[in-house]
Amino acid sequence: MNIIIVGCGKVGTTLASRLDEEGNNVTVIDIDGSRISTLVDSSDIMGVVGNGAVHKVQVEAGIREADLLIAVTGSDELNLLCCLIAKKSASCRTIARVRDPAYNDEASFLQSGLGLAMTINPELTAAREISRILQFPSALKIDTFAGGRVELIKFKMPEPCKLVGMKVMDVVASLRCDVLVCIIENGDDVVIPNGSYVFRQGDVISLIATHQNVQEFFKKIGYKNNAVKDVIIAGGGDICYYLTESLRKSTSVTIIERDMERCQKLSEAFPNVRVINADATAKDALLENGIGNVGGVVALTNMDEENVLLSLYAIEASKGKSKVITKVNRLDFDEVIKRLSLDTIVYPKNLTTDQIIRYVRGMKDTIGSNVETLYNVIRDRIEAAEFRIDEKSPITGIPISDLRFKNQTLLAAIFRKNKAFIPRGSDRIEPGDSVVVVSDIKMLSDISDILAG
Repeated sequence: MNIIIVGCGKVGTTLASRLDEEGNNVTVIDIDGSRISTLVDSSDIMGVVGNGAVHKVQVEAGIREADLLIAVTGSDELNLLCCLIAKKSASCRTIARVRDPAYNDEASFLQSGLGLAMTINPELTAAREISRILQFPSALKIDTFAGGRVELIKFKMPEPCKLVGMKVMDVVASLRCDVLVCIIENGDDVVIPNGSYVFRQGDVISLIATHQNVQEFFKKIGYKNNAVKDVIIAGGGDICYYLTESLRKSTSVTIIERDMERCQKLSEAFPNVRVINADATAKDALLENGIGNVGGVVALTNMDEENVLLSLYAIEASKGKSKVITKVNRLDFDEVIKRLSLDTIVYPKNLTTDQIIRYVRGMKDTIGSNVETLYNVIRDRIEAAEFRIDEKSPITGIPISDLRFKNQTLLAAIFRKNKAFIPRGSDRIEPGDSVVVVSDIKMLSDISDILAG
């Protein structure tokens, strides 16, 4: 596909690299020539220096042959204008990043009025993920499928844990919980386990099930899972705004923000929320606001280094009892960061990129299925994808035990007529089903990609 990306900031650069890796023809536009040079020199990408909202610049970038334009500059208004001009000058589809909370309630109106294929809001997406985790604090990460009816939960095995020494194949019978273990991480080892895998202390497990079955599983292994009742949010940016909007009715929220003007805006928006004007990385400010006693701490400052240090201090101050969530924007040092004793890390760029990659794959011609949901579960290693199956699919009507799947591929869940279930060997996939696949195969775009031979 021919794709134009306007804006070479953090999201635009990540997007360009991912889409290029997936075999698309990518052209980037930015007013900063140095950004263009850096990106073009490091990958097989074309670049145009200029204002992406200027028709002449879009023509130079190949808008007339483009299948998709994605506008991710730092300005919502500029992004919308880029998409409007693209729609007027070509038949390509358009995606705009729109982040300002003032536009959030207008998202559907903007999308339909301007003919956008979709709008993306990294801050809102990140806030929703953080909110889910605070409601289920035993989890390190939660991804949802089938409109939230099926969950992929990542958690670290507690100490002690009755799973240690147990085989994967014995989990359902022993615990009487309908869950499916999808991925196991231990140090640098990452596997999609078969039934004979034996759990070890220190395993990080990803399993898939309905929300009710996940709750039952955690009770059976002795993992307490009460929703966080009070939380400190360090940093009062847009993610903080969306997160507070989500939490304020069920959770006591304290916001610490160093900018007085921003504090005033947050106080006006949320009159029942404590807003503290202070440096969120100052030890005294954190102690005065009870960082060692709250149920959750969310580090959302604009600097990754501050968020990491603040999170490590929160873990120490609470003796590991608080749920601590760390926002990280840069991916350069993720191998180093994941070796730190952090709790949950949220990468807004990854969440946004997954949304767009899913859409791009869905645009491609498929043989009997379409990508509904996509998560890069372990960066560049394992994906989880939800496919909508139609009557052309080669996997319908055949017992699952008779289907030959590629190695390191798992058919994890089936959603049919508002009911989700874990597939067993005698089950058959039917047209209209949604199925969830976990695999180390990159660039899954059709359900047939998981079949061997």
